[in-house]
Amino acid sequence: MSECTESERFAACLRSLKERSGLSYAALAAKAGTSGSSVHRYCLGGSVPQDYGTVHRLAVACGATPEELRTLHRLWALADAAREPEPTAPAESATAPTRPEAPGPGPEAPGPGPKPDEPEPLAPAPEPKAARPAPQAAHPASETSRPEPEPGPVAGRQEPGTGVSEPPHGTAHASVAASGTGAVRSGRRRGRVALAVGLVVLFLGGMAWTLPSLGSAEGGDGPDRNAAAPGKKDSRTLFTPACREVVAMGQHDTCVREVQRLLEDKGAVIGVDGDFGPQTLRRVTAFQVIAGIEPPNGVVGDTTKRALYTSKARMKTWTPDKVRKRIREVFTEEPDRAVAIADCQSFLDPLHILPNTNGTRNWGLFQISDARLRDLKGTPRQALDPEWNIRAAKRLWREDRDFHDWPHCDRAFSPSPSPSR
Repeated sequence: MSECTESERFAACLRSLKERSGLSYAALAAKAGTSGSSVHRYCLGGSVPQDYGTVHRLAVACGATPEELRTLHRLWALADAAREPEPTAPAESATAPTRPEAPGPGPEAPGPGPKPDEPEPLAPAPEPKAARPAPQAAHPASETSRPEPEPGPVAGRQEPGTGVSEPPHGTAHASVAASGTGAVRSGRRRGRVALAVGLVVLFLGGMAWTLPSLGSAEGGDGPDRNAAAPGKKDSRTLFTPACREVVAMGQHDTCVREVQRLLEDKGAVIGVDGDFGPQTLRRVTAFQVIAGIEPPNGVVGDTTKRALYTSKARMKTWTPDKVRKRIREVFTEEPDRAVAIADCQSFLDPLHILPNTNGTRNWGLFQISDARLRDLKGTPRQALDPEWNIRAAKRLWREDRDFHDWPHCDRAFSPSPSPSR
């Protein structure tokens, strides 16, 4: 599908929500915390938001239903994936002719010298001084360097059966004149050595060009050993035509089931039912954080697909019993309340991630917000580590020796909640 088609579908869905709400562009922008000109571009298909958080805020401000939110999320993911720039092949091909080529098996442009099936002259005419390049004359002994074709009647002879022209050297003519057929054989051996050296250089250059690109596969830990060979179709489920370019919220098919199965293989606690719901969204986002995929948006695009098959990232984490025990050890002052708040926040799931309507997210056992994570100088990856999360929550508790960062769960635990800011 073209970028234009995906962008138009997304814009049409967003535009319908805006028109139904009866809000002007300026009023909708004020509710979503963005500019009116940006909202105008989004609704007319002029551009696609970089972050789904903006889309979510606009949809919520328009009163979108959960089903409409899922549909809009899927359309945004397709439009976002479609606008990724294609590899700049023309730029590379434009510079290719300037790159020196290693000698290969293909024939070089033959000079007016003898043909392969004609006898080679034992004593060729002396080479005109004007036709001999200065560097070769200055270094006649450099016979292993890459031969260059020379103009004139002695441009070189072609080795029978190899298709490679052997250029003449100043010393070679003297040797041929002096020693007859022995020098001819020596010249042939030098041509074969030069051909072998050239092939080795070409092979090593190709390996040096290829290996870095294999090692830097997005979201993986090295070469994708299970990937299809060039020219063959990739038989892995997520790369077959049966699956869309992205697997996202709201889908229910075998492609979602494959994503869930791969997550389960990596240690995630997840139901394999083929339904891409909130639980799968949280697990996909957690996997992206652990595997270092940016941005962790909960959408299974090409990078996440490859990582699901190749990454060594593991999602196995603490059990609820281990979580309770560790919280009690850290929160010695109020162990029961701390356990109850963590249970209320995340169901004691260390990989729990909750998106907010303003585009931010809460992370881990104590659902530490993005803002508090910045205050603590932490990262989402650290927040999903249960030990770090519990100790970070204790640091927040120490500020006023209360649970003011979790007012809703604190009120649920006790009729007399701790003061909140």
